[in-house]
Amino acid sequence: MSRLLRYIGHRLYTTWATFWFVMPFVVTYPLQWLLSRRPQWHRYLHALNRQWARLFIFMWGMPVETVRKQPLPAGQPCVYVANHSSYIDIPLLFRTIPGWLNIMGKSSLATVPLWGPIFGSVYITVDRDSAVSRGRAMVQARRTLEAGRSVVIFPEGRIGKHPGQQLDEFKDGAFQLAIATGVPVVPVTMPLNHRFMPDVNGLRVRYSPLAIIMHAPLPTTGLTVADAPALKQQAYDIISSALRPEAGGIPEASTWRQPVAKKTPEPVRERTSA
Repeated sequence: MSRLLRYIGHRLYTTWATFWFVMPFVVTYPLQWLLSRRPQWHRYLHALNRQWARLFIFMWGMPVETVRKQPLPAGQPCVYVANHSSYIDIPLLFRTIPGWLNIMGKSSLATVPLWGPIFGSVYITVDRDSAVSRGRAMVQARRTLEAGRSVVIFPEGRIGKHPGQQLDEFKDGAFQLAIATGVPVVPVTMPLNHRFMPDVNGLRVRYSPLAIIMHAPLPTTGLTVADAPALKQQAYDIISSALRPEAGGIPEASTWRQPVAKKTPEPVRERTSA
């Protein structure tokens, strides 16, 4: 009975969370589509996306712990580098980071029906397996910073293999970009997102507290490209230090069926002749 009740609870909460994610988008879709048509309107579209993220995260009803280690540099763009563990990483970043952001996301996001083309027209998309696409994305990110707008990059390149427990190796691009433009790097740790919505086949949603830690900015003034590996390692260590390994691992799939116990094969007895 407890297994059945837990299964029903998971289904109901998944439905609730999906409704509050989809419904505000559907209601505001005509406005989002309109604002995506002209670059000078993208600032307002991002503000709308931030309010959308705040609304559905609030309606999901789970506590969100927000830690800011140090005030962000006033009036200066930054390169935010964050660990990647869940589909809700982008909404949580939009909710937390102030100002008009640009964010680098995988190119497949632009293929999502309705929302994808809007995302692709406003933010940076990149095919991680294409050197040309990566180079184009970095040019876009540099122009964004030079225009005074911050950029968010996931230096792991994709959702990590061991979310919440261990970071994948960081790529160099975000740190070379920050040094080239002379802007600070702000490490960001999101240690619990994979507990709410993990990267699995199908949709798996679990009620779980969230947390986001905004670490102190790392200055890049006076650094050269030769310093990029050390800067990358410094950011890696800072982000990793705020992970919560005890919360690692992916939530199990929900089922109302009792697991079938596997039969232990009987040992084979050999006959011996006297």
